[in-house]
Order: sequence, then C-alpha cells, then structure tokens
Amino acid sequence: MSILAVGSIAFDTIKTPYGEVSDIVGGSLTYFALAASFFTDVNLVAVVGEDFGDEQMALFRGRCIDLQGLARVSGKTFRWGGAYSHNLNSRETLFTELNVFEGFRPDLPESYRKADLVFLGNMHPLLQQSVLDQVKHKRLVGMDSMNLWIETTPNELRDVLGRVDVMKIDDSEARDLAGVYNLRKAAGAIQALGPQTLIATRGSHGAMLFTRSDIFSAPAYPLEDERDPTGAGDCFAGGLFGYLAQCKTLDDAEFRRAMIFGSVMGSFCVEDYGTARIERLTLDEIHARYRALKQMTDFDDLTA
Repeated sequence: MSILAVGSIAFDTIKTPYGEVSDIVGGSLTYFALAASFFTDVNLVAVVGEDFGDEQMALFRGRCIDLQGLARVSGKTFRWGGAYSHNLNSRETLFTELNVFEGFRPDLPESYRKADLVFLGNMHPLLQQSVLDQVKHKRLVGMDSMNLWIETTPNELRDVLGRVDVMKIDDSEARDLAGVYNLRKAAGAIQALGPQTLIATRGSHGAMLFTRSDIFSAPAYPLEDERDPTGAGDCFAGGLFGYLAQCKTLDDAEFRRAMIFGSVMGSFCVEDYGTARIERLTLDEIHARYRALKQMTDFDDLTA
C-alpha cells in the first residue's frame, strides 16, 4: 500500500555545538518521505524553485518515492535556518524564507487521488483541507501541525482535525492545542475534536501513543553520538506511517510496533547532519535497532 504525503521541501542551514552545514536539502516532507520509503511506496506532493537542480533531485531517485506531484516553479526554494544548544531538545529559528512555498497550492495527479494512507505535513490547515478534498478514497489519514497554526488558525485547524484519524505533534503543541498541561487529559481533549489517535513526540524522551483503548510509551534509543536533531520528528512520522501502510489491520498491536519503528527512524536521523544518515541507512540496521529497543524495554511480569 502507498502513502500520499504532502508538505515542504527546503534548503536548511543548521548550527549545532558539533558543527554547521548550509543549504542542505531538508523540509519536513523530505525527511518523512525518505524514512517512509523503507517500508512502502510514497507519492510525494510539494513545490521547489529553480534552484533545486538534478543534484538535489538525486536524493529521491532510486527509492520508492514517486515524484509526479513535485512541482518546480519560478523562484527560490523554501529556506530555513536553525541553531541548537547542547540541549538538542531546544532550538532557535534563525530565519524562515517561504519563497515558492508561500504560493503552494497542492494539485494532486489523478493517480494519487485514490490513496491507501494520506499524510498531511505541517502546513496551513486550508492547504491540508484542500488535499483531503481531492482524495477520493482513503483508508487512514494522519496529520502534523505546529504552534503557529494552533495560535493563528484555530478554527481552520479544528475543521481538519474533524477529518483525520491520527494526529502527530510534539507534547508541548498537544498541551497548547488542548489548553491543558496534563498530557493524558490533553490527548482526550484532542481526540474529542476528531482524531481517534494522538501521538505526542517528546524529543530525546521518546513518544506517547493515545488511542481510544490504549496508551503506550515508546522510548527514544540512547545514542552515543548525536549530531543534529533536525527532521527527527518527521523521520519518526515516516517510520510510523510507513509501517502502518503495509499493515493489513490497524489494531493497537500494530500501532505499538509502528511507534517503535518511528523511534528507530528518528534515532538514526540524529546521528548525522540533515538527511546524511538516512541516505546511507539499510533495512538490516533498522531491524537490528528495532530488536534492540524491544530488548531494552522487555521485562517479566510479577510471579505469584
């Protein structure tokens, strides 16, 4: 089964205590698509500028990523810059230049309009709605969002929430959206708006899954060498939804496995700058880390 994924592709400039890189390919959809493509086919919808050439396009080639929905238009590609302190859980945005992304209007190729799974990347809720309006059939719809849309477009965001099955945001955004600090209560408040499932990512503290019938905590893999957390949450989403796309059933057990694959993909992303670690990743490494996480969290029940 395939994923229809819509979001941003960008050029990133990143500074961490361990070094810095400039104008590397980034954007939430880039990370999501690369991670998800290890599990299933990805139909990508995004926009880039004239400065996004063959060298950058090569990042997607040779993978299970279809680029019919990638538009190249006049102008410059979206650019973003960020800086991290030694606490890699927090960052400062240095600049944001929307460029061609400001005028982005998703137009789905006909072959994309019957989607097994739809993932709405972090973008204006009206754009997310326009994608859903174009999809004729969908088995599962997931979405991402951020504080900007929670604060500036609350009504439009609520309209989208009423049409999706799974929301993936970080824990602070979940609290802001719900207006409650307690994460479990926040999850319940968000579920009341529409999504049956909330996934709250927590950086190096892992992620929490809240369904109608289950609560699950996925740990973060303890890394010896951290370089750059940019895109880790998007790789988490790519691993999670990529795994779900290949599942015949979408029960709580499959969601738990998907959470671990999400944690695995996010952990690999942090090991190098930008997409570098994901580019050289193998399925064997993914499965080995999945097993390692299982072993780390496995314990016996109490005996009578």
